[in-house]
Amino acid sequence: MKTVLDLPIKLHNRKIENRIVFHPMEGCDGTFGGAVDELTRRRYLRFARSGAGIIWFEATAVTAEGRANPRQLFLNENTKESFKILIEEIKETAMKVNGFEPVIIVQLTHSGRFSKPDGIPQPIVAYRNSHWEIGKENQSYTVATDDYCKTIPEKYRKVALLAEEVGFDGIDVKCCHGYLFNEFLSATERDGIYGGSLENRTRLYFECIDAVKNAVSENVFVTTRLNACDCFPYPYGYGVDKNNNIDLTETKLIIKTLHKKGIRLINLTLGNPYLIPHINRPCINAPEDGEIGLKRIYDVTKELKEEFADICFIASGLTYPGADAMKYAEKILDDGVADFAGFGRLTFAYPEFYRDYLEKGQLDKSKLCLKCSKCSQLMRAGTVAGCPVRDSEVYMPYYRKYVLEKV
Repeated sequence: MKTVLDLPIKLHNRKIENRIVFHPMEGCDGTFGGAVDELTRRRYLRFARSGAGIIWFEATAVTAEGRANPRQLFLNENTKESFKILIEEIKETAMKVNGFEPVIIVQLTHSGRFSKPDGIPQPIVAYRNSHWEIGKENQSYTVATDDYCKTIPEKYRKVALLAEEVGFDGIDVKCCHGYLFNEFLSATERDGIYGGSLENRTRLYFECIDAVKNAVSENVFVTTRLNACDCFPYPYGYGVDKNNNIDLTETKLIIKTLHKKGIRLINLTLGNPYLIPHINRPCINAPEDGEIGLKRIYDVTKELKEEFADICFIASGLTYPGADAMKYAEKILDDGVADFAGFGRLTFAYPEFYRDYLEKGQLDKSKLCLKCSKCSQLMRAGTVAGCPVRDSEVYMPYYRKYVLEKV
């Protein structure tokens, strides 16, 4: 069954075989040193067999203090061989099963406010934000100094070189979900060269994009996962006006600069999965109906695509329609709202969904994501993440091994 989702597209001199993207979903299952571990390998080899055109590799730390959990992947000289072996296995498996290699993009990150490298919160923040810190007033915070920020582009440069060495096709400089670069976008009250004006608030983000672009060869392209808006009440986030309505004025200025820097692929998202997870991942038992969240994502993506027709955008939130997820994804592309359909939670629950759809014309309802957000809750709790409903056979042994035994 062929649809618009199966159309190939050429991007950065690469042929991408279809419009299906597996979003960066953290498994929190690397080694404590940051290398690929057995469950990491299992997950990505399942993804390799899926037939997806792009596999967007999960958030991978560029520095030890910026890891979101003790088992977050961390690409460095000591771990690079594990990444290299896995990427080779992904491409070999995909070629054997699907007849082509997926484009593999690594998401490089500094977790900033959500840093927890040793299992306890050690936040490195752009500024103190009382709204984000409700209920955490007694927690210790380190505000990233200008001098510290100046060291970060070099960290991205070094890891970018390793990313190319181990075989990644693209590099994502992450700027979403409240992590460090995204938080800087709302640092209007911060003093110094990284706060106040939009030029200052985007300085670190753009410096790291430049550092990555200047480090790698033409064989590797640079992209970004970008928060279109934070959806926090004014003035605690970026992308909203004084009436708390979404305002994409600054977002468009940011994307205009990204375009000038040669960025032609943007993975759009919004909200903050730590505090308002229903915004970027519409779900059941949420403060709002999931259809409202789905429409918000649609409208934001549509507005930006209309402004930047020659940038390829990846839509998010597509797991929510359930059995109709693929039909909704087709509509997104047919409407010209986005160029790629991105799936996150569904890949944990049902990694073979795309192959099933191609072969059967529909998804298996017994394998669908239930939209319960347990996978996200597991990550926030600091455990190995995955789908405890659809993948419990492998998930539960690891949960016992890495969580229950340590209680």
